[in-house]
Amino acid sequence: MSHASKAWKLDFVLLAAIWGASFLFMRMGALELGVMATAGLRVGIASIFLLPLLLARGLGPVLRNHWKQVLVVGILNSVIPIACFSYALLSITTGLTSILNATTPLFGAVIAWLWLKDKPNGLRTLGLTIGFVGVALLAWDKASFKPDASGASSGWAVLACLLATLCYGLSASFTKLHLNHVPSLVSATGSQLGATVVLLPLSWWFWPDHAVSTHAWLSVIALGVLCSGVAYIVFFRLIERAGPARALSVTFAIPVFALLYGVVLLGEVITLWMVLCGLVIVVGTGLSSGLLTLRRKP
Repeated sequence: MSHASKAWKLDFVLLAAIWGASFLFMRMGALELGVMATAGLRVGIASIFLLPLLLARGLGPVLRNHWKQVLVVGILNSVIPIACFSYALLSITTGLTSILNATTPLFGAVIAWLWLKDKPNGLRTLGLTIGFVGVALLAWDKASFKPDASGASSGWAVLACLLATLCYGLSASFTKLHLNHVPSLVSATGSQLGATVVLLPLSWWFWPDHAVSTHAWLSVIALGVLCSGVAYIVFFRLIERAGPARALSVTFAIPVFALLYGVVLLGEVITLWMVLCGLVIVVGTGLSSGLLTLRRKP
């Protein structure tokens, strides 16, 4: 194995491990801080981490020239998804949330088809169908709109996750249209700054009126620094070393780590149905996004 090949594979595993942990940290933060405060702290800490890197590379003027576009990306790619996932994790497991998150490229393909007229071929259309069947089966099994003892409902949580991935798909197409030639660090930093501005008043308004434990604070710090700041840097490096297709395929590996963390650290239970539906979603997503292909025999 060459050094370059080994390097990108290490980045791939590292990124999957980091983003797999984000669901664990969001859950621990949201249980004490609440949904909006957790979301606001994550993007705020990420902004503090990324902004010096952006300024050190002299990209401040580029950010100023595209602040409106990156603000939209911040809302679509951070404000809504992080709030949705934080809400969902109050009533469903980190493993189920991560499996639903794996539908991101699926929604991305549909939106690119409808918005950018990037019509999928027959194989990709088959992938879309398979992927949505997997989502429907998983949601049918796990979603209930009857409130539990805490007043939460798994049905609304599942819908919140799907809204988050829909917003990721919208953000991807918007970025391709309006920020295609803008450095990735500008998009990442600007989106986090924009999300911070939007979430700041909501975080203040919904700030908990009770003392917050040290472990909840450490969770949101890890979310901001590790799962947003460091993860973005690793993701950009992975794109440079392995190309965008391989970088995007990290979405498929995230549930593996999220499920592992949930079982080991939170005592969550993995059902065979979750695994089977997750595999259906991953296969459908891979085919619909072009990351998986069926090779013909010569």
